[in-house]
Amino acid sequence: MVRLRDLGVTFSGSGGGKPVRAISGVSLQVQRGEVLALIGESGSGKSVTMRTLLRLHPERRTRIDGLVEVAGRAVLALSQRELADFRGKVASMIFQEPLLALDPVYPIGAQIVESIRRHESVTRAEARQRALALFERVQIPSPERRLAAYPHELSGGMRQRAMIALALACQPQLLLADEPTTALDATVQIQILLLLRQLQRDLGLSVIFVTHDIGAAVEIADRIAVMYAGRIVEEGTVRELLGAPRHPYTIALLKSSAHGALARGTRLATIAGAPPDLCALPPGCAFAERCALARAACHAAPPPMVEIAPNRRLRCIHTDAATLPD
Repeated sequence: MVRLRDLGVTFSGSGGGKPVRAISGVSLQVQRGEVLALIGESGSGKSVTMRTLLRLHPERRTRIDGLVEVAGRAVLALSQRELADFRGKVASMIFQEPLLALDPVYPIGAQIVESIRRHESVTRAEARQRALALFERVQIPSPERRLAAYPHELSGGMRQRAMIALALACQPQLLLADEPTTALDATVQIQILLLLRQLQRDLGLSVIFVTHDIGAAVEIADRIAVMYAGRIVEEGTVRELLGAPRHPYTIALLKSSAHGALARGTRLATIAGAPPDLCALPPGCAFAERCALARAACHAAPPPMVEIAPNRRLRCIHTDAATLPD
């Protein structure tokens, strides 16, 4: 469903500033019906990767290199008209904050009806019935009344359900979920995660799910890819990656998460230092300055991504698990 090869995304600096290398050499594949979770600190490139799949970056200030394929389509080669057909019908996105993503001056139902009619030859009444069925599917109570509501009239959980309904309106093959539960309280987060997982299974969707929450990744994903400073540093199934993490950054990330601390019964750890400046990436491993295992070779050149087991990839010179910290 998704194939990225050597993806690079660079934003030109404003006012003559240095360019920002947000993504560097990312290669990923997502199979049909699979859920991939992207995890990592803020600024690691997760949302930039997602938006690249829909070509949502401002074209004048963005340079994209490499291969981007979704459902067999070369996304970077699509015309503006083809992009308009592609977005929503082939791939769709659930944004992090629906109050900003939804148009505040139109009822939510009208926005869903417009999306359906843009992609399909149906009457307004037929599109409204589809919108009503979608609201029922995402478990919005009193769906008739909610269709006429404006975004600000709904609670955060209801807005996120409406955002999911809008994303699914034209039956896409790929669903991109950019931290869809971050702004919600714990109970509603669980409800939204369970809803997404059920919809994914019922509809056979491929999903890329961006999250800071390891627990959310465990709940919804089949595989996890860990990003740091615009690169994938480790990738594997949920069981393999969380059960036996191999990259020092993944290990540190798990130790610093509430999910990991609760599992071990220990205090939360912190990762020393800060992520590198994307305007001036170091010549070697981007994590070297924060890594206790770093040696001269780590600072000389970025390590390649290597396959250490079937469907298990690692970007680190410490491929021997015996050298890693507990």
